[in-house]
Amino acid sequence: MKKTFLILGAVVIFMASFSKADLTREKTVVATATLASHALQSNPGEKLINKSDCLGCHNKTNKIIGPAYVEIAKKYPATEKNINMLADKIIKGGTGVWGNMPMTAHATLKKDDAKLMVKYILSLKKK
Repeated sequence: MKKTFLILGAVVIFMASFSKADLTREKTVVATATLASHALQSNPGEKLINKSDCLGCHNKTNKIIGPAYVEIAKKYPATEKNINMLADKIIKGGTGVWGNMPMTAHATLKKDDAKLMVKYILSLKKK
């Protein structure tokens, strides 16, 4: 009988150690982490890039098959003319600007979405 009370007491103490304050702190940590991940990806152009196949050939800072986004931003000023030209390049594909490897066409991509992607890329230009 004493063993049963001892075990039951240990279980009660163990359960009490998970107080409401600990659960509240855990929820706060999870909510903060979720907000931080959304903040890292709050740009609509970046979200479109991350949902597409762009990351198979491009990276934000390093050349993979195609140029890094920061290199593209360095080369092209963020003018309306360049935004339209690069959006068309994403949709129609192309070759020759960054080497011989062609960029595949993304014909199903809407022009407005391509422009959002380009605006995000060009926003990465280091000042």
